[in-house]
Amino acid sequence: MTWFWITLGITAACYGAVIGTAALMTLAERKVSAAMQYRYGPNRVGPFGLLQPLADGLKFIFKEEVVPAGANPFIFKLAPALTALPAMLAIAVIPFTGVIATYEGTEILGSIANPDIGILYVLAVTGIGVYGAILGGWASNSKYSLLGGLRASAQMVSYELSLILSVLAVVAMSGTLNLHEIVAQQSGWLGWNIFTQPLAFLLFLICSYAETNRHPFDFAECEPELVGGFHTEYSSMKFAMFFIGEYTAMVVMACLTTTLFLGGYLVPFWPDAPWFVGLAAFGAKTAFFLVLFIWVRWTLPRFRYDQLMHLGWKVLFPLALLNVFLTGLFVSLGSGGN
Repeated sequence: MTWFWITLGITAACYGAVIGTAALMTLAERKVSAAMQYRYGPNRVGPFGLLQPLADGLKFIFKEEVVPAGANPFIFKLAPALTALPAMLAIAVIPFTGVIATYEGTEILGSIANPDIGILYVLAVTGIGVYGAILGGWASNSKYSLLGGLRASAQMVSYELSLILSVLAVVAMSGTLNLHEIVAQQSGWLGWNIFTQPLAFLLFLICSYAETNRHPFDFAECEPELVGGFHTEYSSMKFAMFFIGEYTAMVVMACLTTTLFLGGYLVPFWPDAPWFVGLAAFGAKTAFFLVLFIWVRWTLPRFRYDQLMHLGWKVLFPLALLNVFLTGLFVSLGSGGN
């Protein structure tokens, strides 16, 4: 066994799990919403409708691809990839579990990579995702798509500031940008950052909905006003790529919330838990936030656009600044002012 095969195996496992979860989320979206509305949901394709994601994938593969007249062909085709790729790249540094084994004196961790600037890397690559919506809306040569792209750009820039500031508060408390180290510092019953940074947790959670264009922040799509927004003119696998990007981004945001605020793979009552128990704990915490994504979608009404911008700039952003200031003051006083 060499490091190449070890890395390849971990990479395949991580990406297989995340992409598989993203596919199953399309089924969970229908099943959970159906349960909330006293409906059955998908129940024809496979037992209990479990093969519905596979049927959807086959449908997208065989549908006709259409490029609108007047569209920019290159950018029109590039935009879906720019939506899906950043979320997939962010998976590389997510710590799904702790130390799996030791090989040649080096610990094998439950993540593809473990850079010292892990959280900075995640924020950098996920920030690129906005280009997919903007370029897809502009290249489609459609007024509905263009308005969706404009809304997406304004929304993501506005809420990304508050999201980054909420992460900055956690980094200030932890003193590191390494995601494994941030998790390690949340050991114990009350060691989770959700207890020491409750405001940052709330801000991050709200902004994660806006960053993934999820209801009640789905102004980039907004079917009643924009038909489908930035992806109105897309069909076949290009349309599917937008949805793969959205659901993968949901998984990444749920994983990040778990990592930054809920102790990641740590189990409070079992400090020395085996790696597979930590992996199960991480999966359970992440699943909670994924179900919450769906729950919020079918519970809250969509804002007006002016309310969206008011919330982002006049409520969340000042609160994020205040939280960073108070965190900096606490850390400074805690270190004796040095």
